[in-house]
Formats: sequence, structure tokens, C-alpha cells
Amino acid sequence: MIAPRYTALLLATITFASAAQAAEPADEPDSSLARVRIVEARRTSVASEVVLTGDIQAQAQVNVSFRTNGKVAERRVEVGDHVEADQVLAVLEPLTQRANLDNAKAALVSAEALLTQAKMAYERQKQLLAGGYTTRPSYDNAEQEVRTTQAAVDSAKAALGTAQEQFSYTELRAGVAGIVTSRSFEVGQVVQSGQTVLVIAQDGPRDAVFNVYESLTARPPGDKTITVSLQANPAITVRGTVREISPTVDASSGTVRVKIGLENTPPAMGLGAVVIGHGRFAPHDAVILPWSALYRYDGHPAVWIYDTGRRTVAVRPVDIDRYGPDVIALKGGVEPGERVVIAGIQFLRPGQKVAAALVESNP
Repeated sequence: MIAPRYTALLLATITFASAAQAAEPADEPDSSLARVRIVEARRTSVASEVVLTGDIQAQAQVNVSFRTNGKVAERRVEVGDHVEADQVLAVLEPLTQRANLDNAKAALVSAEALLTQAKMAYERQKQLLAGGYTTRPSYDNAEQEVRTTQAAVDSAKAALGTAQEQFSYTELRAGVAGIVTSRSFEVGQVVQSGQTVLVIAQDGPRDAVFNVYESLTARPPGDKTITVSLQANPAITVRGTVREISPTVDASSGTVRVKIGLENTPPAMGLGAVVIGHGRFAPHDAVILPWSALYRYDGHPAVWIYDTGRRTVAVRPVDIDRYGPDVIALKGGVEPGERVVIAGIQFLRPGQKVAAALVESNP
């Protein structure tokens, strides 16, 4: 006969084994659930940085052209040369202008000779009138002749000045100090007055010019201050501010030209030097998620939301604020505190029950 204490121990063992056998079938469905990793959405202050590539340009460029027609006889500069304001850059053949100048000089000499003759006749008439040996009309005619010839001399001098000015137009001068950036003529070429033959980047302030997408100009950096560094030597940096934004979009590239006025241009940042601009946007709140959370649903970006009560997932469209190298920033679609699936989304379907593992914090 079994002792009572042994009977109680045997009953306890049988009860425990029965309970264990009854619990085993309940764990089997969990092993078939898709396993995912989730993260709790939180709003984070984001201050995104924009990095652009551009080049150095002069703030002022001058189109240089001859002021008269002619055939180019001499060219004295090349692209890249630095020129002074009064330096002669090219010369035209001055055949017509020299002939006009010679004619103007001869006309002046003739007018001055007639004036001298008229003055002598006037003086004679003046003396004769004082002695009563001539008439008053003769005296008046002599006086009028002096005035007429004097006017002719003045006109000849003006014509000579015009001819001299036209002759000076055969020499092309810059008018400003700067660097020649473009040339579009050769010796022997016939040019027209006003035709641009040289482009000169004027000495003075410089711009860092960038071509950016239009969406970037809608929300520029917070303080409109850009740090510009030389691509060949990033240690050379200078600060600048947004000076000009083009009102039109380039049809070929879809970009907008932005000019950043530099405070003090380092000597190494010459014209055409490639530079990199760094600017930070004003901070704003956004939900930050890893790239692995992004899903495409019905042609739009979306994420999977985990329901902690039902342990199911549902797809939800979202609005993207911006894309980062490893993360995405959302401006709508997910509220703080909600659980977002960040791993295992390739196995999900709406309303599916899953086994979730919570990650401590989102990236």
C-alpha cells in the first residue's frame, strides 16, 4: 500500500505533466508568425545640410566692342590675360579714319587762312573809315566776313575733333581692369561697331555660382550664409551670402542659378575655380526612420504600422520631407508613439498578425 505522501507526490507529477502537454500546442502558432522589428516613432529636430558644387565668377563682366567698323590689323591679348583700363587690346586698319582726319586738318587750315585774310581786310576798312576814305557798308561787309570765317574755323575745329575721335576708335581699349575670359575675333576679320569681340571679368568682388533645383530655393538655409571651400584644397574656405537668385528655371537642366557673394576671395579661388558650398537649413521637427522602413504602396511612399493590441500590421501612406544617406524624414503620415516596422516588410500583407521585436530607439 502506497503511503499518502507518495500518493500526493505522484498526483502532483501527473498534473504537471498534463499541464505541460496542454501548453505545447499553444506555442506552435507563434512559431509560424512572421517576425518583424519595430521602432517607436518620435519627433526629432532636424537641421539638414545642403552641399552644392559650383565655380567662381566675377560679379561684373564687360562686353568689349569696337566703336567703328573696320578690318582687324592687330590683336594684343589672349584669353586669361589681365588688362588695365587704358590698355590697347586690338587695332583696326585706320585707312578711312586717317583720310577723314587728314581732310579735317586741311579744312581747318583753309578756314584759318580765310579768317586771317578777312581780319586783315576788316582792319583796312576800319582805318579807312576813320579817315573818311571808305563807306560804312564796306566796313560792315568786312566785319561780317570776319564773323563768317570765324564760324567756319570753329566748325572746322569741331570736324577735326570728330575725325580725331573716330581715328581713336580704331584702337580697342578695355575701359576697365580685369581678366579676358572670352575672345571672338582674329586678325584680318572685318568687325562691325558694337559687335562684342572680348568679354572681360572686371576686377573686384567675386561670386560663387551654383545651379540648384527650384525646390531648394523655396526653403533656403536659415541665415542665408554659405560656407564655400575650394575643391582642390578644402582647407581654403570663405563665407558668403546669397546675393542673387535667378527668377527663371533653366529649361535644359531644370535648375535655378544662385549667386553667393563672397566676403573676401582668397587668391587661390581664381576665376573658374571649382568650389563646394555648405549650407544648413533652419531646424524643424520630423519623424526620422531608417530606409528599411520605406515601402511603396499604390504608387506612393508608405510604411507599415504595428498595432500593439491586435499584434497586426497595416500599410499607411506617408509624406516625405527629405531623403538622407541612411534615413528618411517624414512630415506627415506617422504620429509620435506609433510603432513602425523597420525590418521584415517584404513578408507582410495588410491585417497580418506578426511577432514583433521592439528596437530601443530609431536612428
